[in-house]
Amino acid sequence: MNTIYMTDKDYHRLHSLVQLVSVVRGPQVVKALSKELRRAKVVAAHEIQKDIITMNSTVQIKELKSKEEMEIKIVYPKDSNLAKQRISVLAPVATAVIGCKVGDEVEWPLADETLIYKVEEILYQPEAAGDLHL
Repeated sequence: MNTIYMTDKDYHRLHSLVQLVSVVRGPQVVKALSKELRRAKVVAAHEIQKDIITMNSTVQIKELKSKEEMEIKIVYPKDSNLAKQRISVLAPVATAVIGCKVGDEVEWPLADETLIYKVEEILYQPEAAGDLHL
């Protein structure tokens, strides 16, 4: 597994989200995100590299088996909207790519198959754009 990176702000917000959702909906709902948080290397927001997927980033990813390309924005659950391609960080694809960098490939097991996503491009990253308030 590749190292994943998270800003300190994202890490603390996601940790709080995991705790809340675990109490309200059960720990299984956040099991994958909890695992990702445990393996993340935490860095200051102003030190995060521009090719790392952070919260509120818009990314182009490709599912390698189907060759399907998707443009998605990784958001908190309250901001999710499938019609606008805003995907909750709790969704499997978002959990799989959060903290990854351009060029990374990630495997995501589902009930009957394993999907492999490749991070093609980061179209917007708040930290690179100077939007540290997000």
